[in-house]
Amino acid sequence: MSKYKLEYIWLDGYEPVPNLRSKTTIKDFESFPTLEELPMWNFDGSSTQQAEGGSSDCLLKPVAVFPDTTRKNGALVMCEVLMPDGSPHPSNSRATILDDPGAWFGFEQVYFLMRDGRAADCDDGDQHDPPVGHYGSVGYQNVGNLARQIVEKHLDLCLAAGVDYQSSNAEAAKGQWGFQIFGEGSKLAADQVWICRYLLERLCERYSVNPEWHSKPIEDDWNGSGLHCSFSTEYLRETGGRRTSISS
Repeated sequence: MSKYKLEYIWLDGYEPVPNLRSKTTIKDFESFPTLEELPMWNFDGSSTQQAEGGSSDCLLKPVAVFPDTTRKNGALVMCEVLMPDGSPHPSNSRATILDDPGAWFGFEQVYFLMRDGRAADCDDGDQHDPPVGHYGSVGYQNVGNLARQIVEKHLDLCLAAGVDYQSSNAEAAKGQWGFQIFGEGSKLAADQVWICRYLLERLCERYSVNPEWHSKPIEDDWNGSGLHCSFSTEYLRETGGRRTSISS
């Protein structure tokens, strides 16, 4: 038996946008655990806007597991939040998703890397002048010396976790990047996006920056961000062929 470090990850009850939360438990397994082997776990929902202080227990139900190569015998465990009676918590929107493995999804997550309220790798001049020409760019003047280090490490972490990471690129504004995720079935695709976000947020701790998911974090003429969604159904693929079936 080996001791495995299981990082249970869930979404809290903050609105309008939930935050990622996680905590670690240690369990013994013969080998990397399957989803069926992972136990339920509880947490204090009064600290995450998911329960009152007088009755704060909520449950974490594992729904997906990914290797965590940053730890020896590590695992990333994506969870749904349940009420003490086992019913879905009101904040648990994943439980309401109709899941069809024949529906394919491609998500493009655009984000800024931010430090102290401004885009990372930007000097004072960059911050006051609207950036142009940075999409797909290369070179210190265009992308600085920090962001690409983070993007490349993040790519490796996602691939090592088994996430279907499709591509990445510098976006229109300096300090802005994007990555693309594919999944067969809405829940798998969504779980992979959240795991990618989690890995990026944890990685950025080392560099004293934050990934900013907000659609318009910098005012004026700076480029906005988004989570673009493309999809394909079995009908579209049978009718128009796989190459022509993606809609957005």
